[in-house]
Amino acid sequence: MTNLATLLTDSAAAAPDARAIVLDDRVLTYGALDDLSARVATMLCGSGIRPGDRVAMILPNVPHMPIAYYGILRMGGVVVPLNPLLSPRELTYHFQDAEVSLVLVWEAMAEATRAAVAQLEREVPVVEVTAAGTLQSLGEVPPMPELAERADDEPAVLLYTSGTTGRPKGAVLTHHNLRTNAELSASLFATGPGDVMFGGLPFFHVFGQTVALNGVIASGATVTLLPRFDPAKALEILVRDEVTIFAGVPSMHIALLHAAGEGPVEVPHLRAGVSGGSPLPVEILERFERVFGAPIYEGYGLSETSPVVCFNQEAHGRRPGSIGTVVRGAQLRVVDDRDEDVPVGEIGELVVAGEYVMAGYWRNPEATEAAIRDGWFHTGDLARVDEDGFYYIVDRKKDMVLRGGYNVYPREIEEVIYQFPGIAEAAVVGVPDETLGEEVAAVVAFRDVPEAETEARIDELDAFVRERVAKYKHPRYYKVVDELPKGPTGKILKRSLDLEGAGRRG
Repeated sequence: MTNLATLLTDSAAAAPDARAIVLDDRVLTYGALDDLSARVATMLCGSGIRPGDRVAMILPNVPHMPIAYYGILRMGGVVVPLNPLLSPRELTYHFQDAEVSLVLVWEAMAEATRAAVAQLEREVPVVEVTAAGTLQSLGEVPPMPELAERADDEPAVLLYTSGTTGRPKGAVLTHHNLRTNAELSASLFATGPGDVMFGGLPFFHVFGQTVALNGVIASGATVTLLPRFDPAKALEILVRDEVTIFAGVPSMHIALLHAAGEGPVEVPHLRAGVSGGSPLPVEILERFERVFGAPIYEGYGLSETSPVVCFNQEAHGRRPGSIGTVVRGAQLRVVDDRDEDVPVGEIGELVVAGEYVMAGYWRNPEATEAAIRDGWFHTGDLARVDEDGFYYIVDRKKDMVLRGGYNVYPREIEEVIYQFPGIAEAAVVGVPDETLGEEVAAVVAFRDVPEAETEARIDELDAFVRERVAKYKHPRYYKVVDELPKGPTGKILKRSLDLEGAGRRG
């Protein structure tokens, strides 16, 4: 059977008493997760939901989330996971676009959800999920005995992109897409029943959903949840729950390092860190490994690719700064504007094919045709590949700065900035310039630098960067902030940077 929920039913049959989900002192075994999700399936069917219907799910990383997730899947519904921080206006758009038939929402977000549903032209039931009452009420519902049959190519999850280049689009991920990528993730990290995965990545996002939820459940391991990322709490969880694999985005690794100080930190069970979502500065990777004593494996993927398609794999060795080599089941190329391969070492757009690529954008054939050409999904990321098959993300195509006819890749400058002592976060962007078209600007956050000393530190940073990059590349504008704006997964949002008040240097 193809149904993605078989990841859970198979593991529950093998070890029903094993720990599946942990949240502080609460533990959900595989048997309990299996049983409760089967009761959710019955509840949904009783509410008139049929196979193929879309069910929106607005839940943080609490045990109720996987219960609802696998419950929707096992009755044949399509999961539409949404960020709990969306506004009512944004929720209304998603409900309309996905044509959802029912909404499951965490109690804290119920008011915004009802306001969003009120703007729809049709009735959509809202089921409020509460910490205290929902699990008890499920006890009154009989479990659905069988899983709905689903074909490989049928939708399992409708995953909305972040909308950085327009209105969010729903990537249609099939049962086959997600099941095979979960199995791949488990094999990449050699995850097994004795492992404990850190569950701080939001499960409504593809990285957390595949790597920290589906991949864990597929392998019979345990995931320990942190509903809202806090570095001090994360450190506590790493030790308390004997975490073996830490999965996070770069800002999580940076925050952990800041909380840990100079280290080293004693986390004897930690055997690997996993990074994705955005490029991890090499300086951060090396510091994390020194402080926590575990290697970081960086990989790459997108919502549209389920997500993992490239990874630093044990068999091929690790290369800091690289996203690794192509994984089984995927194909990668680096192409020019005519979709022809560029020579080894040269920069082009990364395109992806294979069994993890989405079926398309939900009811948006124009966007699908623009993104998938001749079977290749165009990522919008600029990359290069070396002679050994290791891929390197240079930057987002749209983030490249064109300064006086020269291409400047912000990530290259950010890597240098992160080498400067005391840098907490950094982002490099282009700003309009009448003479050159665009000029280079850097926004940085320092660690423990008094405000009175920031100008002097910027002068030092500017000199540091100028020594290490070509003249046309170094930033002419700098701005110091307390913290850079981030999205729900902790990814730095360059489009939200405020450059007002940035000072010019040189």
